[in-house]
Amino acid sequence: MARACRARCGRCGHRALLLCALGAAAGWALVLLLLRAPPGAPSERCTDERSRRILAALCQEYRGGALTGDLCEDLCVAGQLRYRSCLYYERGKKVLQAEWRGRPVVLKAKDGAFPSPAPPDADLLPLLAGEVRRVLGLELAPGGLGPLWALGHSGQGPGQLASLWALLRQEEFLLLSLLQGLSQHALPLLGSCGHFYAVEYLAAGGSQHRALFPLAQALGGRRAQARAVGDMALSFLHMVSHFDRDFSHRLHLCDVKPENFAVRSDWTVVAIDVDMAFFEPKMREILEQNCTADEDCDFFDCFSKCDLRVNRCGAQRANSNLQVICDKIFRRWFPWVLRGAAVSSRLQKQVHQAVLECAAPQGTQASGPTQLQKLQRLLQATLQELREVPQ
Repeated sequence: MARACRARCGRCGHRALLLCALGAAAGWALVLLLLRAPPGAPSERCTDERSRRILAALCQEYRGGALTGDLCEDLCVAGQLRYRSCLYYERGKKVLQAEWRGRPVVLKAKDGAFPSPAPPDADLLPLLAGEVRRVLGLELAPGGLGPLWALGHSGQGPGQLASLWALLRQEEFLLLSLLQGLSQHALPLLGSCGHFYAVEYLAAGGSQHRALFPLAQALGGRRAQARAVGDMALSFLHMVSHFDRDFSHRLHLCDVKPENFAVRSDWTVVAIDVDMAFFEPKMREILEQNCTADEDCDFFDCFSKCDLRVNRCGAQRANSNLQVICDKIFRRWFPWVLRGAAVSSRLQKQVHQAVLECAAPQGTQASGPTQLQKLQRLLQATLQELREVPQ
């Protein structure tokens, strides 16, 4: 940014240069505040009263025939889908906890109010293909649209068309729809009402947990906790390999933090917020921007390098899902979780060193597979030692 100011100000003097730099810094600060506004910011206060009003307005639209969905009857008439609490509002997105026929679920929508209706007399399938191309960067044949293909072939009354159009305009809903039945690391879609869609409720991770994720079911002291963390770490590695190899395009995670993941009772890791997940074609489109330095090529946890010959960021991501997870998750776990857990000091040091190597910035996609296999081998050896210790 300072380089850009120098280029613009030329010979205008130190005072003008300082003002230019301050102005640029203020501009970037505003952009970062808008992009990273935390849940609970004043403009997006998460309250029960407001959340109930949002759902009441949704049901009013449903009764008036403006929208529909397979969960609307339970939410608005039968009382089988009940609001419980507001989880968070963030940059317009509303995330609410509810109970559906005795099962905890999460209701999500990109905005509280039901959006503008679909274009009149719209043919849904071309619209659907266009949204997949615009949002995900994918060119898919009708047969590759998965559950979305069935939605596109369903009846198209005014309320249904408006509801489907509202769902298709939401990046996370589109991605989860395409991943249905294909990934144990993605949340299943349970249904929808208008622009709100329901997913399974799983307790998110966070810094309030010493191990980043709740370990209440890991009974048995430090050794049991170490086994649980080892199982979670192996599941993270499986997810990395799965997202890298098992789809037609690599799936990039650009917002890696404990709050965006959860674990099931068998310690399987699930990505519960994929608003910032992108398949390779969209990732390349996002990264390939103008630049004057490498830092201009950072997009949250995904970054590339600036080619100063043409002042363009490279389209190829320079880091990887594995490197970011090692840096933001694994470094918080190891080595402390293995101390006092009956794991040999030699193996503790090997795991710690492997995590540091993986988390280093030079841990690029090229060396990723070797690092992943090394970590898998060491974690499996750790779990074997923990199992062999007498109870």
